[in-house]
Amino acid sequence: MNDMSGLHTQKAQMTETKDWLRVLAKYRQPNKWRSIFELTITLVGFMGCWALAWASISFSYFLTGLLGVLGGGFLVRLFTLQHDCGHGSLFASRTANDWVGRCLGVLTLTPYALWRRTHSIHHSGSGNLEKRGVGDIHTMTVEEYNAETKFGRLMYRLYRNPVTIFVIGPIYIFGIQQRLPIGMMKAGIKYWISTMGTTAMMLITYAVLIYLIGFWQFFAVFGITSFTAAAAGMWLFYVQHQFEETHWDQPEDWDMHDSALYGSSHYVLPKPFQWISGNIGIHHVHHLYSRIPFYRLPEVIRDHPVLGEIKRLTFWESLKCANLHLWDETSRTLMTFKQAKMVKVKVKA
Repeated sequence: MNDMSGLHTQKAQMTETKDWLRVLAKYRQPNKWRSIFELTITLVGFMGCWALAWASISFSYFLTGLLGVLGGGFLVRLFTLQHDCGHGSLFASRTANDWVGRCLGVLTLTPYALWRRTHSIHHSGSGNLEKRGVGDIHTMTVEEYNAETKFGRLMYRLYRNPVTIFVIGPIYIFGIQQRLPIGMMKAGIKYWISTMGTTAMMLITYAVLIYLIGFWQFFAVFGITSFTAAAAGMWLFYVQHQFEETHWDQPEDWDMHDSALYGSSHYVLPKPFQWISGNIGIHHVHHLYSRIPFYRLPEVIRDHPVLGEIKRLTFWESLKCANLHLWDETSRTLMTFKQAKMVKVKVKA
């Protein structure tokens, strides 16, 4: 009886989720001038922080660091704009999206075509336990973890350590991984062109800046700005899917739209941080309908308050997510290693 009740509830939820697609469709149209304005103001803010940070090196390292961090915030926002280009939502024109996305990739250290492909795979399989591994943070189930060797469990613990994910991870991804079409090495020449072309343009840009402002001055501002953006971006991506009541299913039970809405968080940030992150915290709506421009996501929450309450996660609540590592298919929650150990003890008992 309980199984039948659960099945009816699941079907009703899936119908409701799919109904949202028709509601959200009216928000998909971008405004060309609004998009140009958002792009311009973000570029001006980023370049202004860079210029001021460089100018401040001669009299205040503290101010240089502060401006570098602020520049990192604007770089996160530029990545959000590039992200919208990849979804075809910043401009109505595919050509405009692609060329703006490619150019922004030189600043965000992200080859546009490669990232668009891996991110598309992430969207199409998010929450499907059989489609983990591309464009996501590797997550084991409790059962998989317990079945691993001691060495395998140690490697997973090292991988899921906050230092690895939020310090080493960003340096590896943006400094090494994205300099080659890793994961798409045999997928076609365009991914090689994307990575090699982006890297070449990066090196040319860096050479010009080093010539104009000096090596150490460039290295200081570039290092602070890029690492801040990479680490902040990694944190945002992490909490968008790695929270206690996220949503994972085996293929036979998985539904793309259901997983999009209930497997992505609504990360509620203070207004300045919401602006600098390009509203990417409204991630559940974005995953359900990715063609909505980032600046229209708050409209959705305003017009449909019920969506604002789904998978709501505050900043202080999100800090606990850094300790969640394993998906328990029985309780349907993401849990800590300690909690998973207790589950194992209960099963044995």
